[in-house]
Amino acid sequence: MYNQLKTFIFLFVLSAIFMSLGYLIAGSNGIFIGFFLAAVVNFTAYWFSDKIILTMHHAQSVHPGDSFGLHEMVERLAQRAGLPTPQIYLIPDHSPNAFATGRNPHHSAIAVTQGLLGALSYQELESVLAHELAHIKNRDTLVGCIAATMAAAILVVARTSPWGIFFGTPTSSARTEGRKSNSAFRVVVMAIVSPLAATLIQFAVSRSREYMADLMGAELCGSPERLANALQKIHSMSSGLPLASGNPATAHLYIVNPFSGTALLNLFSTHPSVEDRIAKLLKLG
Repeated sequence: MYNQLKTFIFLFVLSAIFMSLGYLIAGSNGIFIGFFLAAVVNFTAYWFSDKIILTMHHAQSVHPGDSFGLHEMVERLAQRAGLPTPQIYLIPDHSPNAFATGRNPHHSAIAVTQGLLGALSYQELESVLAHELAHIKNRDTLVGCIAATMAAAILVVARTSPWGIFFGTPTSSARTEGRKSNSAFRVVVMAIVSPLAATLIQFAVSRSREYMADLMGAELCGSPERLANALQKIHSMSSGLPLASGNPATAHLYIVNPFSGTALLNLFSTHPSVEDRIAKLLKLG
């Protein structure tokens, strides 16, 4: 119930952001454009954000019998958690990582990178999958997916913002030059603020959800130490090998920040420190 309310508020706030950005780009006419875009993006984000995110990462569906017994492993863990088995996807990327997506447990998916399969032992991989199933059970995935889709959309608006200069509608010829000057100023401000706003949207995703998923995942796989070891390996390797196929707008979805090598993204990271997460897990052990 809490996540459903949070999702509604999130969509409302982001609609206001789109309308505000529309005004900054094109004045009063831009408010209507922003409202229309917000409606389209809200609808798309709710119903199709998981598919959009999987497509962004070139994820390939995994079937029973493929890829290290991934499907069978997830199916066994899902039964233990009392969940329907999510769809399984493989991302062709050498950086080790994983995330869960979907609007509810009956429409969910888990994606792992190719690098994760080679970096972890069988038991460590199982602990990572248990962590992602915990996100699905806690219904964290809908908010995360919508945040990723919205943030990506705002980044697109930011990149195309210079076109707003041509859509301004001065009220009189005497104000034309002043209006153009103001438009140019607004565009510059928006081009700087929008990417930060997108990152702050991701920051709105509660950090506590990672701690909860760690604890539930450790309980589900039966070993806090295995998940702690997996987190340490993923963190160490991804620091020197950031995700090549990802997008900053989706960073908060992953079990470990896949772009941790970038100082600016560290500043706005939605993840608690890996050291803190490991410490909490080892206390359980």
